[in-house]
Amino acid sequence: MAATRRGPCRTWTADRSLTPGLTTWPLDSPAAGWAATRSLAPLTTKTTYALYGWTKDNSWSARSVSFTLADRDRLTPGKVRYDSVSDNGDDSTIAFSIAEFKTRGCQNM
Repeated sequence: MAATRRGPCRTWTADRSLTPGLTTWPLDSPAAGWAATRSLAPLTTKTTYALYGWTKDNSWSARSVSFTLADRDRLTPGKVRYDSVSDNGDDSTIAFSIAEFKTRGCQNM
C-alpha cells in the first residue's frame, strides 16, 4: 500500500455569487474577484495537487481534477486539463481547448 501525503489545503472564495457555467482562476495567486484563505505557496515538483469545486450549501459540486507541476507545464495557453469518465466508467485525463471544454465538460449546465 502506498502512503499518501496530504499537504495544506488552499481555498479560493468568489467575492460574488457565481452563475452556472465555466469559471476560471490562476493557480499561483488569487485573481480579481477571488480571495484565498491563506497565502499560496509556489507549486512544487513531486507533489500531486487536486482541484475540486462546490457551492457553499453543497447543493452542487464539480468533478475533481488532479495534476502535477509537470502536467501543468505541458498545458498550453487556452487549454484545460479535465478528468473524463466514459460511458463504461473508465477514467482518463485529457486536455482540450476552453471552447471544447465548455461544450463537453459543462454539459447540462
